[in-house]
Amino acid sequence: MSEDNAIQFPSTEWTGVQRAGQSNTLGRAALGELLTRYLAPLRAHLVLQKRIAAEKADDLLQSFIADRILERDLLTAADRERGRFRTFLLMTLDRFVSNRLRDENRQCRSPENSVPLDDAAGAFDPAPGPDRAFEIAWARQVLLQAAEQMRDACFDSGRSDVWQVFDSRVLAPTLQGADPASYEELAAQFSLASAHAASNLMITGKRMFARSLKGVVGEYIEDASQIDDEIAELRIILAGAN
Repeated sequence: MSEDNAIQFPSTEWTGVQRAGQSNTLGRAALGELLTRYLAPLRAHLVLQKRIAAEKADDLLQSFIADRILERDLLTAADRERGRFRTFLLMTLDRFVSNRLRDENRQCRSPENSVPLDDAAGAFDPAPGPDRAFEIAWARQVLLQAAEQMRDACFDSGRSDVWQVFDSRVLAPTLQGADPASYEELAAQFSLASAHAASNLMITGKRMFARSLKGVVGEYIEDASQIDDEIAELRIILAGAN
C-alpha cells in the first residue's frame, strides 16, 4: 500500500453534516462552521492539485457553494454509508468544476478560432484520488483552530508567556516553516529568567495544546477512542508537507 493510500483523513462528524443540511437557524450555523472548515482545503485542492488559477478557483468555489450546497441541498444527499464525507465533497466539487469549465469552453469557441478543451480547462482531471494538497491544508486548519483556542485560553488566564514560547518554538516552525527558536533565544526575546524557565513554559504549552487539539478533533471524529489515532495521522501529514 502506498503512503498516500495508507494515510486516511479524518472523517467529518456526520451529525454535523446532517444538521448543516437543515433549513433553520441551527442548520445555517452548522453550515457556516462546515464551510469555514472546508473552504481553505477545497481551495488548495483546486489551486495546488488541479492547477487552477487562484482567482478562478475562488469564483468556482463560490459558484459551487451557491449552486450545489445552497440551492440544490447537496448535504441532504450525503450518505455516510457511501464512505467519507470528504470523498463525497471532493468528488462533487470536481464534477461541478469539470462541467463548468467545459461549458465555458463551449461558449468561448468559434468556428474560426476554436480552443482545445484541455487548454481551456487547464487539463482538469475530475477524478478525486489521493490529494495531498487537500490533506495538508485540512491538517493545518485543524491545528490553527486548536491553536486559536489555546491562545485564547492563555490570554484569558494571564499566561501569554506560555503562548509566546509555544508559538515560537512549535507553531511557527510547523505551520510556516520557520526555524525553531532555542530556549536561550526565547528567554532573551520574552525577558524570561533563564533558558530553563523557557523550557518549563514549553512543557506547559505542550500540555495545553494537546488538550485543545483533542477537543477540536473530537468535534468531527465519530469515535472518541480514535482521537489519538487521528492526531497521529495529522502529524504524519504535516511531517510530509515540508
